[in-house]
Amino acid sequence: MPDELETYLGIDLGTQSVRALLVTADGTVLGRGSAPLTGRREGNRHEQDPGDWWAGVCTASRQALKGPHRPRGLAVCGTSGTILLTDKTGHPRSPALMYDDGRAADEAAQARGAGLRVQNTWALPKALWLMAKYAPTRHHSHHPHLHLARPTPFRLAHQPDLIVTRLTGEVPPTDSSHALKTGYDLEQDTWPYESLAELGLPDGLLPDVVRPGTPLGEVSPEAAEATGIPARTPVVAGMTDGCAAQIASAALRPGSWNSVLGTTLVLKGAATAPVHDPTGVVYNHRAPDGSWLPGGASGVGAGVLTAAFGSADPTTMDARAASYEPSGAVAYPLLSRGERFPFNAPTASALLLGETANDADLWAALLQGVAFAERLCLDYLHHLGAPLDGPLTFTGGAARSEYWNQLRADILAREARVPEQTDPALGMAALAAHGTGAGPLPEVAERMVRITTTLTPDPHRTARFAEPYARLIDELTTRGWLPPPVATHAHARLSRDTTT
Repeated sequence: MPDELETYLGIDLGTQSVRALLVTADGTVLGRGSAPLTGRREGNRHEQDPGDWWAGVCTASRQALKGPHRPRGLAVCGTSGTILLTDKTGHPRSPALMYDDGRAADEAAQARGAGLRVQNTWALPKALWLMAKYAPTRHHSHHPHLHLARPTPFRLAHQPDLIVTRLTGEVPPTDSSHALKTGYDLEQDTWPYESLAELGLPDGLLPDVVRPGTPLGEVSPEAAEATGIPARTPVVAGMTDGCAAQIASAALRPGSWNSVLGTTLVLKGAATAPVHDPTGVVYNHRAPDGSWLPGGASGVGAGVLTAAFGSADPTTMDARAASYEPSGAVAYPLLSRGERFPFNAPTASALLLGETANDADLWAALLQGVAFAERLCLDYLHHLGAPLDGPLTFTGGAARSEYWNQLRADILAREARVPEQTDPALGMAALAAHGTGAGPLPEVAERMVRITTTLTPDPHRTARFAEPYARLIDELTTRGWLPPPVATHAHARLSRDTTT
């Protein structure tokens, strides 16, 4: 008898793992799976082997689909700005340069010189770096439409593009969400060909672009054998992991925001119009319905805890850290060199002001430092005029920490919600439902997302953290990383919550 239960599969290609979630239309999780990922970090370089992604998808999907249920569709998200070169059939021809890889600073400067607002870690500069390494000879031609350089045997692929190719057996168009950091103009809905021609990018390198939720094909028999996903399951275009987590928080109505705290910190909101930022720190994704999803990605996050403490038990460390409020030190806990949001400072490095008494105090400093960065992100968004009056939701792996969630709410001085499921893979399941006809994405997400916890800030604890936050603002300004007008704005909001 065919399975009548309405289910959808979401796949999340994270930094440290691949995760898969099988979800019903009302948000019930029927199956989940995961597989670890490893990478190579050296200085400002961060790579992964793209072959590991497919192996992880095969493992995670099989775990999630152990039951009898057949998904009606699936979608895949990846880390924003992660790219590689493939051949024309979609097979990798380079390592994957990860979202925070900073090797392409010179190429980013070239792109900015061509009038494109890009950050050093964005995909477009890395594409220029990859082409210089793997196809160093450039010859310009006069293509009647693209006006780019001569054709190339390579194709630029974002992280999910590689997986969709393996799932369907066909090289797909990319989604506009992942294309954003490769230079795609979401307002004009086109590649900026004249600027890209000035940079010498060749014909055929850039993929076609479709909106998230667009059907891309069906799972092939070969992929079904490898993954356990039934053949002919529809595959729809996904979004970046930050947008996926936003969908998983149901923060899709104007003024709503989602704070994704995983290895790094990502804030995404919803607005009726793009939030314009002349510095390019805040950028705008576009939802399937054409509305706007402004936000940014920081270099701070929970990854610093793993880096500093290895396999320490987070629950135990949280309990010990509660005795250090505030910590004896003030931290800006960058995971690697350079910051992208709430300010653009390619030379920024992790800082620790003062001394900690012991490991528990250092753990406290790192937790508080991430929350200070999160507050500064919201202060910067307010400085730009972004709507902040809707609900704030916490998702990402770190949202499993009850102590850290409350600490963040206190430092932000605003109410926050925590869903039952905080995995970006849930967002992809919702997008798969939307893309296969289940209804408008905000409504689909609201049916799937279950808010189980609402955090109310304690004003006494908020006041306790005002001085170290102000101290951090001053230090960031002194170092030349934080623009003085932003610092002034953040100081003026010290006694206020972050909704107004």
